[in-house]
Amino acid sequence: MTALPTRADEAWRYADLAALAPVWPVATETISIDAGETAARTLVIDGAAVHDIVVSVGDGAAFAMHVLNAARGYGRVALRVTLGRGSRFHLGAAQIAGGEQTVEIVTEVVHTAPDATSRQIVRQVLGGRATGNYLGRVMVDRGAVGTDGEQSIRAILLDRGATANARPELEIFADDVKCAHGCAIGELDQDGLFYLASRGLPPAAAKAMMVQAFLAEAFVGAADGERLTAAALAALEHLL
Repeated sequence: MTALPTRADEAWRYADLAALAPVWPVATETISIDAGETAARTLVIDGAAVHDIVVSVGDGAAFAMHVLNAARGYGRVALRVTLGRGSRFHLGAAQIAGGEQTVEIVTEVVHTAPDATSRQIVRQVLGGRATGNYLGRVMVDRGAVGTDGEQSIRAILLDRGATANARPELEIFADDVKCAHGCAIGELDQDGLFYLASRGLPPAAAKAMMVQAFLAEAFVGAADGERLTAAALAALEHLL
């Protein structure tokens, strides 16, 4: 039996190992997108769950994945994505947690050949003493010229006891590439709340509207965006 990870393992640095133990080891799901094909996947987590997913995107293929991690307990999604020549990968993910919950998304995207594109958009809303984690690595192999990789990570803390951990990482071994990452963690914009209140919107409704707009950035382009939005709103009812 595979040994349980420890916090010495970088990918498990902030994990809830006590919650992981009962479901370890975790089965790996494999997704293969053949050359030239287009595919999409939506994953909604509303109960304790741990997912380990390996994705291979062939030359000229495209794969989009949208995730809502609103686990009532420990929720983790680990993605390992390998991109071929001219392929495209998009991740739009939102995490919502309160109480003592831990939710996390861990990604490794490897550009193995020229001209592939990857986009990762992760939004987190955390309340109580919850912890939200994003650990993401973009690797550009030698010879993968023309790579275009981007990570955008943002988190809103609704309470001072909540914690957001973010570690976007780039590892580049090729020239002529375009890679960037951005990360921001903070509270709701008080000026925005004041503006909405001045227009007659009650404080609770103003807060809900701003949080909903914030999370919607992760669901842009999702075929079943209505399902994702409805599930996100249901999860937010416990926080707002």
